[in-house]
Amino acid sequence: MIVGDVMIDRYLTGSVNRISPEAPVPVVLQQNMEDRLGGAANVALNIHALGSTPVLCSVIGRDEAGIQLQKNILPANQVTGEGMVFSDTRRTTVKTRILGNNQQMLRIDSEDTNDLNTREQEDLLKKVRELLTNRPIKAVILQDYNKGVLTETVISEILAEARKAGAVTAVDPKKSNFFAYQGVDLFKPNLKEIRDSLPFSVSPTLESLREASVYLREQIKNRLTMITLSEKGLFLDDATNARLFPTIPRTIADVSGAGDTVISIATLGLLANLPQDMVAILSNLAGGQVCEFPGVVPVNRSILEAELEQWV
Repeated sequence: MIVGDVMIDRYLTGSVNRISPEAPVPVVLQQNMEDRLGGAANVALNIHALGSTPVLCSVIGRDEAGIQLQKNILPANQVTGEGMVFSDTRRTTVKTRILGNNQQMLRIDSEDTNDLNTREQEDLLKKVRELLTNRPIKAVILQDYNKGVLTETVISEILAEARKAGAVTAVDPKKSNFFAYQGVDLFKPNLKEIRDSLPFSVSPTLESLREASVYLREQIKNRLTMITLSEKGLFLDDATNARLFPTIPRTIADVSGAGDTVISIATLGLLANLPQDMVAILSNLAGGQVCEFPGVVPVNRSILEAELEQWV
């Protein structure tokens, strides 16, 4: 189960060959428009791509974008929409990127970022409880993009329900509710989120990251800490063994969605009882792989298998 902020990543692509006479801006002659699943929905895509079954839960607007998401985009990507809740007061998040000559010119965000109201929280929690009762959910991933779905109430209630169901819990946090994820199994911030949230400076060194991990464990009682470090790889600590895992050199096209991929594969690795070093290696490889492709894309399983063979 994936619970969090769902969005549409929209790409308007075209060619640029002149400057507008109205203002000193390029004119993009639109040639194509594509809608992709973003945010927590991209986690669901990655879970599906890796051979597991995602159950996506979120709150979206009862607007054109929300209806399009539920009726067309989710089914086209083989992701069930049974966990989606419609709101009459919220807009569905749509991030529109305008690309000219394969270069991003502008991004336009249409969204509401206020917290869910009481009714919306109750509806979402009711849906989550139903699915945890009726579906064989083995893990719950909370994917936070600070768009208001994961309130403190939603977080605490879902973690409690997941523990009752015996499910592994994993979190990709953002700053607003950074320390609300009490008792989670896997806590996976990136270095920027760590620096923004901890009361001391953190550098991408083993000693500094270990200090950050100890502080996190004292605050939220998590079992595992995984910190992604962009081109420097990732850090993994289970309280007995802390290690840095370097990344491999890559040609980076777009870093969007890399965190979604990492939390997906790390969670499935824990469910499969893989050695923790293997979980870290796979997460590192998968997160780097998706950065080689433009736009938000899920991991490619066959490429991952080939890279793993070279690594080990």
